[in-house]
Amino acid sequence: MNKHNHRVNRITTGITIFLLVAVTSFAQDDEIPTYHTKRDGFAKIMEPDIRKDLASFTLGGLDEAVGKQPLQPVPITEYGANYTLFSQGNMQIRITAAPFEKAKHKLALYDEDKYVIKIDNRPYWGVDGKVPVKQIQSVVAIFGRDTVALPAPAYNDLFEPRFCSDADGKIQCNCAVYLSPDQKRVYIYMLNSDGKNGYEVTWVLQDKKYLRRVIDYGF
Repeated sequence: MNKHNHRVNRITTGITIFLLVAVTSFAQDDEIPTYHTKRDGFAKIMEPDIRKDLASFTLGGLDEAVGKQPLQPVPITEYGANYTLFSQGNMQIRITAAPFEKAKHKLALYDEDKYVIKIDNRPYWGVDGKVPVKQIQSVVAIFGRDTVALPAPAYNDLFEPRFCSDADGKIQCNCAVYLSPDQKRVYIYMLNSDGKNGYEVTWVLQDKKYLRRVIDYGF
């Protein structure tokens, strides 16, 4: 059986999130301009319930994590090199990735075309000044008969996603889904790329609608 493409028994204890980002600074090389901001970061979250929930599992909210109760995780039921499926009851959430196709995108270059600084006129996450290898292709949540497909701007600037793998017989994942205590909100989480390019993203769904995303970096 291909270890990167098989069904996983229901995992009731949640999943192991690799926090091996080893990031001391996200600052790019001095000669490469950076356009990242903190406007989508944890610090900008004003809703107390959402902020409390995020603090229980995100690195961006780590300073406020003390005393926060863990949220209920949605088990991983299937995964492969380019996708992860979470399932519970009539809810399914699938994150899918695909190779980055350079010809289909507009690249803004810098310093005699040595560095990529924007893709499709947007700052991008996951790789520093280079062409990405892999991109997030879709994030879809199904609630019974209702399907919520996240809009492209919620993920099309996010690159080098990391999913799950087997190591020494244990499932090790960089993505998770959590439910709020009142079951009204769903948090879809990923810890992507690595080193100084590492970043985390959480997509927030509320009442079966996409609400916002939260991105932090420079841990």
